Amino acid sequence: MEIERGFTMSKGVKKLACGLMSACLISSQLITGAFAATEHFADATTDQNWSDWESRWESSVKNDYEQISLTPGKNASELNFAWYTKTNAAATPVVNVATKADMSDHKSFQGTASPAIDGYNTNKATVTGLRENTTYYYTYLNNGKESKVETFRTKDFQSYKILLVGDPQIGASKGQTVSTGETLENASDVNTAARNDAFNWNATLNAALAQNPDLSFIISAGDQVNKNVNGIDPGNEIEYAGYLSPSALKSIPVATTIGNHDATNKSYTFHFNNPNAFTAETSPSVAGNGYYYSYGSALFIMLNTNNYNCADHEALIKKAVSENPDARFRIVTFHQDIYGSGLDHSESDGMVLRTQLTPILDKYDIDVVLQGHDHSYSRSHLLKGDGKTHAAFDANKLETGEFDWDNVIDKATGAVYPYYPEEGDAAAKEANAIFLAQNNCYSIADRKTDKVVNPDGTLYLTANSATGSKYYELIPQQQNFIAYRNQNWKPSYSVISLSDDTFSISTYSIIDGKPSQIDNTFTIQKTVNRSLSSAPASTSSVSRNAPKTADANDFAATAVLAILALLGLSLIGVIELKSRAKQDNKD
Repeated sequence: MEIERGFTMSKGVKKLACGLMSACLISSQLITGAFAATEHFADATTDQNWSDWESRWESSVKNDYEQISLTPGKNASELNFAWYTKTNAAATPVVNVATKADMSDHKSFQGTASPAIDGYNTNKATVTGLRENTTYYYTYLNNGKESKVETFRTKDFQSYKILLVGDPQIGASKGQTVSTGETLENASDVNTAARNDAFNWNATLNAALAQNPDLSFIISAGDQVNKNVNGIDPGNEIEYAGYLSPSALKSIPVATTIGNHDATNKSYTFHFNNPNAFTAETSPSVAGNGYYYSYGSALFIMLNTNNYNCADHEALIKKAVSENPDARFRIVTFHQDIYGSGLDHSESDGMVLRTQLTPILDKYDIDVVLQGHDHSYSRSHLLKGDGKTHAAFDANKLETGEFDWDNVIDKATGAVYPYYPEEGDAAAKEANAIFLAQNNCYSIADRKTDKVVNPDGTLYLTANSATGSKYYELIPQQQNFIAYRNQNWKPSYSVISLSDDTFSISTYSIIDGKPSQIDNTFTIQKTVNRSLSSAPASTSSVSRNAPKTADANDFAATAVLAILALLGLSLIGVIELKSRAKQDNKD
């Protein structure tokens, strides 16, 4: 199966540049390229509450590394906690939980403490025996003292809602200019980029919770923070302080994913107490491991795809499935979007693992894959592998051992293929074409756009940025595996509703401070047990009126560009921003 593709220009191309469009546009061979972060971002300084936040950031947020973090437990009756305490204080990793506001009926849960960044321990504890639809009050011991009372409420364990967010990436707005004329930075002890993005993160969560007060938990598709630092370097702790600062996160757990901006630093594993961590991984990143948990009729599996060893990912999925064989829905989350439509990653490092992961996801009958990384929204058709043999790729490494952002390597042959061939380099273009062709490894199992029943295939959804800290362009040509995509430069999120037999997902952007749905709700219904889940999809379908904020469809785009070619109109010529784009991936 062929994807309608064009040749790929150099990484970081900011604008299309002069030169006539050839007649090959008529056959949909379109020019594509990869962009660095655009000039679009969410400027928090225009909000009426900005001055109060600016003061609060300086006085009580940016240096508060000891904020509590809630994570789903291994099942709906458990809740995990993690928080920092200073090493010179008493080690007291204890969470107290009660059903009375005065804590008079509290029960204490003892956890563990271990060294974290210099001067701090990480404390982790698990609360068990939770009941559905119950309000709980909790405190935790922080530096030997009891915290103030916080509240969380469990919801229905069988029918519930989840918030999906992509790439909060606190600090990624660095280099942008705000309304005051200030250029945001992440190098000083103020970190004005993190200050801007943390404000917007809080605003998104508040808007989503106001619309959906019955949320059970949040899934983040990765890149909680922006700054890549190594080992136990505390250089991203201000960003984690901003990420954990919203009051909403004191009452709702977040199942985080390790993004490429989280992967190099242990602060991720210090701040999050993930359940069922798959420590059997043979090639984990510094930030830790994938993990899994169950909730109602669903099994959730979180992969660390910064680890390019797909044998690890299959082993994790196999373990999770074998322990939860009857879960009606199997939902996998990982950061890199192997089926996305963003210009920066969807035809480069984002899809490196596509040929290896697709057959694994098919093998274990995964229903939904949630992705991030490309700072744009897309939803696929239901996809399956094409059953053919394709090359397996791996990250290429520089002589220094660092990740090579320009090339990928064939695991079997050692051949190196460029993501972004230079203009005029015929050999590089030919090599890149081989990489792209090998990734034509899928078939479209179902094209229904609103609802499927007992489907055969996997839905892939890529979340846009939940904070607006950084946005990418969409690739010029919508791939044939994409059902719908959107880039309207607004912070976005999705709401997943799950019951015993139904999964549905609706996606919203925050426009003028209010949620606005940008894509039709997509529903998967299952009327058979897991053992019969390979039954063919229903022939029923629902008509769809695509919102006007995105592409009409790929055929329309092709027609428009073909007309431009026939008229002899030109593209604006290519401006090289390769170094900026490479730095964008690292910083």
